[in-house]
Amino acid sequence: MCSQLAQLDVEVNVVDLTNSDYKSEIFKYSETGLVPCLNEGSFVIHDSLAIAEYFNEYSKGELYPNSSPERALARSLCSELHSGFMNLRSHCPFSLEQVTPLLAFNNGIDNELTRLEKIFGSAHLPFMFNSAGIVDAFYSILAFRLNAYGINLQGKAGEYQKSLLNWSKLKEAIKLAQSWKNA
Repeated sequence: MCSQLAQLDVEVNVVDLTNSDYKSEIFKYSETGLVPCLNEGSFVIHDSLAIAEYFNEYSKGELYPNSSPERALARSLCSELHSGFMNLRSHCPFSLEQVTPLLAFNNGIDNELTRLEKIFGSAHLPFMFNSAGIVDAFYSILAFRLNAYGINLQGKAGEYQKSLLNWSKLKEAIKLAQSWKNA
């Protein structure tokens, strides 16, 4: 989604991680064996945060808010998502398939949902800041994951979750991912 926001046309190479030789396939594109990676010909960027930063620079800073404090907050929120929410990740893995709703929450999940309600509740609406950006691209995937497991936030947090779920960029990304699965 960040490439779309930056209006950068990228060629996507999909590697089926369920294949037994997936790692050798990844090494064709990424010398670190890490995904995602962005191959720009003379260099390869791995890690979604670094790739998002590259897209932001390509767009001349359009993917983050204009104000310095909001940019710092946006980067902090992306970093928090990138390295956190481990309980939700382990109990609610991302899936394009129908999943069983999560009905019982442990303390770790409750704590993470409380944190998400605070983050989502701070959104300007319909996006986190004044226009769609990196934070929305990152958190829209989490909004999709939560919804798949029957977790729908309440109040303003729920409004932001619904806004992300209805965002055309997320819908396009999910449709594209589903096409890869069916290919």
